[in-house]
Amino acid sequence: MAWNSCGVFILMEDEMLTFSFVTSVSDFITSTKVMEQIQEVEATVLFTNPWFLVPFIGLTGYMIHKQAWRDIIILIIFIGAWYASSTEYMQPLVAGDELQLNRVLSVALGGVVALGLVVYLLISRD
Repeated sequence: MAWNSCGVFILMEDEMLTFSFVTSVSDFITSTKVMEQIQEVEATVLFTNPWFLVPFIGLTGYMIHKQAWRDIIILIIFIGAWYASSTEYMQPLVAGDELQLNRVLSVALGGVVALGLVVYLLISRD
């Protein structure tokens, strides 16, 4: 990055290549549609998408190889929470502009238990 003689900020050629590389990686990630599938909680589509499935199987295989059971349990908890967020029970938690407290309390209790288990797994020794 530099200033030219007119006081305009310009990118040097190597910085343009770096910016171009970041842009192309971003475009590639967007084209795989993995982020959309995660946001929309499309579990069946996501777990058949090879752009997600291959790294996920690699990560899980590596954790099993290293016998990182604590990390596997935490991964299962996060996947379960992600999947549970799309169930029919979660949809009517907010009706209009009002929060349905009778449903939220059970969900909050489940979240507190899951969070407590994750904190316990992270703090406790193996």
